[in-house]
Amino acid sequence: MSRTFRSLSNPNYRLWFGGAAVSNIGTWLQRTAQDWLVIAELSDKNASAVGLVVFLQFAPQILLLPITGWTADRMDRRKLLFITQSLMATLALVLGLLVLSGSVVLWQVYACAFALGCVAAFDAPARHAFVSDIVSEKELSNAVGLNSVSFNSARLIGPAIAGLLIALIGSGWVFMINVLSFIPLLMALHLFKKTLPRAATESTTTTGKSKNGPDMAKFLDGFRYIWQHREMAVILVMSFLICSLGMNFSVYLSAMTVHVFQGQADQYGFLISMMAIGSITGAMVTASRRSSPSFRFMIYVAAAFSVSCFFVAISTSFWMFCTLLVLLGLSLQLFTTSTISYMQVATEKLYRGRVMAVVLAIALGSTALGAPVVGWIADTLGARWSIGMGSLSGAAAAFLGFWFLRRQAHTLVKDKTL
Repeated sequence: MSRTFRSLSNPNYRLWFGGAAVSNIGTWLQRTAQDWLVIAELSDKNASAVGLVVFLQFAPQILLLPITGWTADRMDRRKLLFITQSLMATLALVLGLLVLSGSVVLWQVYACAFALGCVAAFDAPARHAFVSDIVSEKELSNAVGLNSVSFNSARLIGPAIAGLLIALIGSGWVFMINVLSFIPLLMALHLFKKTLPRAATESTTTTGKSKNGPDMAKFLDGFRYIWQHREMAVILVMSFLICSLGMNFSVYLSAMTVHVFQGQADQYGFLISMMAIGSITGAMVTASRRSSPSFRFMIYVAAAFSVSCFFVAISTSFWMFCTLLVLLGLSLQLFTTSTISYMQVATEKLYRGRVMAVVLAIALGSTALGAPVVGWIADTLGARWSIGMGSLSGAAAAFLGFWFLRRQAHTLVKDKTL
C-alpha cells in the first residue's frame, strides 16, 4: 500500500474510515441545508443569522471544555462515540421532521444547533483521540491526514449534492438523509474486531488513591501541559486568529452567493465544493508526509492563507473567485490539519484527550466567536470585507509565529554565549 494510505492496512482503521466517510457526507448535507434554510427561507438574506447559528453550534466547545476533555480521557471512547453519534442522528431527525411538517421557525433551528453543539463538544475530542487507540504512534500522523481527506472529500461531495437535493426535494429530506448516514459509523463502532484500550490510564494518583470523579486539577491539566510547552501555546494563538475569521466560510460564502452573485442553493453548494478541492489537496499533503509538520512550516502556511484571502476578496469574476477558493481551502486545511497532527504527536498519550479538547475548543470555539462578527461585517460593510478580514488575521498569525521563532533563536544564541 502506498505511503499516503498506509494506515488503511489496519483493519480496525479501515472499518472506522469507511463508516466515518459516509457519516461525513451526511454531515455536510445537513450543514449546507441548514445554512441555506436560515439565509434564504427563515431570514431576509441575513448573514448575521447564519453567523448566530454557527456560534450556537460551536460555542459549547468552549463552554464544556473541562468536562469534554476529561471525559475523552476517562471513558471508553468507543462507547462514548456510540452515544454521541446516536444523539446527533436524533437531532437531525427532529430538525428534518420540523421542516417537513412546515412548522419550522428560526428559533427552533437555533435550539437544534445549540443542542448539536453540546453533543459535538463531547464527540470531537473523543473522535480525534480515538484514532490513537486504533493505530500505532508511528502511523498517527498519517491517520490524522487521512481523516482530514475523508472529511474534506465529504465537503467536496456533500454541498454539491445538497444544493441539487434542496432544489429537487427540499431541505427537510436532506436532513432525513443525514439521519441514515449515521448508520454505517454506528455499525463500525459496534463491530470492531478487538477490544480497544480504555482511554483512562490514571484511575489512581501517584499515591495510589482512587480518583472516581473529575476535579478542577484534572480539568486544567490540558492547559497546564500546553503552557509548559510554549511552542504549542503559540500555535494555538495562531489557530485562534485564523479560525475566528477564516473558518467561517459558511457565513461569507452564503453572503457572497445571495448578495454578490445573486445565486441559489446549487451555487452555494458549488462554492463550498470548490473550496473543498483545496482542502482535500492539503489533507493529502499532510497524509503523505513522513513526519509531523514543523513549527516553521505552519508559519509559512499562515502567511499563504493571508495572501489567499486577500486575492479571493478582491476577485471580480465568479470563476476567478471559484479558482482562488481552491488555494484558500488548501492553505486553510494545511494549517488546521498540521496543527492537529503536531499537537497529537507532541503530546504524551496520557494527556492527549485533554490537550485535543483544548485544541478543538480553540479552533471551533474561535470559529463560533468569529461567526457573528463575520456575519455583521458582511451585512454592514459587504461580503467581500468579511473575507478580507481573514487576510488580516492570517497576517497577524504569521507575524506572531515569526516573532516567536526569532525570539527562540535569540534566546538560544544568548544561552550559548553564557
